[in-house]
Amino acid sequence: MIQGVKLIWTLLFAGAALTAKAQELRVPAFTAYVEPDAEAVNVSEQSGVTEWKDAHQKIVWYGKLSAGELHLSLVTTLPKAERATLRLTVGKQKQERTIEGGGEEQSVDFGAFALSKKGYQRIELQGIKKSGSAFPNLKALHMNGTATQNAHFSLVERRNAASVHLSYPIPKEAQVEWFYNEVTVRTTPLWSYYMACGFQRGYFGIQVNSPTERRVIFSIWDSGKEPDKRDLVPDENRVKLLAKGDSVVADSFGGEGTGGHSHLVYSWKQGETYRFLVHSQPEGSFTTYSGYFYFPETQKWGLIARFRAPKDGNYLKGLYSFNENFGGANGQLLRVAEFGRQWVRTKEGTWVELTQAKFSHDSHGKTERKDYATGTKQGRFYLSNGGFVENGVRYGDSVTRPHSTNPLESTPLPE
Repeated sequence: MIQGVKLIWTLLFAGAALTAKAQELRVPAFTAYVEPDAEAVNVSEQSGVTEWKDAHQKIVWYGKLSAGELHLSLVTTLPKAERATLRLTVGKQKQERTIEGGGEEQSVDFGAFALSKKGYQRIELQGIKKSGSAFPNLKALHMNGTATQNAHFSLVERRNAASVHLSYPIPKEAQVEWFYNEVTVRTTPLWSYYMACGFQRGYFGIQVNSPTERRVIFSIWDSGKEPDKRDLVPDENRVKLLAKGDSVVADSFGGEGTGGHSHLVYSWKQGETYRFLVHSQPEGSFTTYSGYFYFPETQKWGLIARFRAPKDGNYLKGLYSFNENFGGANGQLLRVAEFGRQWVRTKEGTWVELTQAKFSHDSHGKTERKDYATGTKQGRFYLSNGGFVENGVRYGDSVTRPHSTNPLESTPLPE
């Protein structure tokens, strides 16, 4: 039923958000963000914004508008006999309104705001005072006026930034035994995954999992098509763990395919460059995949995990990297990482540098969230998603970085 409701809302309102002819727009409250504490207020598709009790928490919408006049109103509910004062801010312009509770849904007009230029705007709602325990529940933000011409707001429940990827073409005839990549993370919001070494059976990178925990993650998919529950995967399709490094946790994963998961809790740092290396060893219809992380404090490669994958028998292919925002409550925040240098070694022992990449995004980036960018910085590729920053890159665009020295000529490969 929820999926059906989501589809109806998308069909009703996507045209308003995404077409040039739109003059009126209803932006659901469940698309808003809570700042500064993303989880301090309840935000849901069913109820909108509820349990807003703390005046320090602001409700914020982001979207693209044109220059012109913007009329704003809020659809709210407040219990009978209660009063609340709210302030709506766009740029440097502020409007306050006091709401008299009637127990039913009501529209509160905040008047007109003048936008001097087109682009992404931040629309902030602040609670000033209240007579009850909470500020009004919010159902929607209504917009009209000339500024809504060509407006674009995400109108779906998913608040994550779009996931963005760089794929690295390799020569068709190459049988890639080793894949090397580097990551330099520039921003570290919670629930971020910066994945360095992706390939046809797995992925390897670093995550921000909580305010106090960060991880290095290496995972390999099972064979077969089971999407969610690993206990439904027959043994002949299961990836098997062969070895893992000290303090590495290894078990299973599901929900987006199934497979073998490993992670090391490791306090990697923003602005430092980290090195990743994946090895493949085909054996008949199996391939053994090993993920190595270079520990700068010891200046040595360390094994994260080694998995044996059935129904495979291939070398590495489909090489890529990505940025992912895996928790939508803070999907408005900017995530930026630089990737490179990229090198591969064939089974014959020949090193090949990868200086070309092709940009892509997930389906969320097609219509809802277009705030992403790619290019090169300091000789590396970079990816950004979220933050309502874009640079005009399109799905399928190619990027080229300068040639570099082979970092593995001076660093022995793991044994």
